[in-house]
Amino acid sequence: MPCIRPSSDLRNKYNEISEFCHKYSEPVFITKNGQGDLAVMSIETYERLVGKFELYKLLDEGMEAMKSKKVIPANEVFGRLESGLGNETV
Repeated sequence: MPCIRPSSDLRNKYNEISEFCHKYSEPVFITKNGQGDLAVMSIETYERLVGKFELYKLLDEGMEAMKSKKVIPANEVFGRLESGLGNETV
């Protein structure tokens, strides 16, 4: 169940909202004059969400590359990497 709070709670009950966001890793929806206005979440939750979007974008790009046949086999990629490294040892 989403947590919905009035905008006055941002000022009057900030710590309560912050604790909820960190404890449950979920956003709190803030209303203004009875209408949805903001979504507040912890930085950790935000970064996880943005990371998922970035991953989905990369996966989508990969799927498009496969559809348009703009891919090379993995063994060829690794072969190119190995030949570029030479016989150096670490």
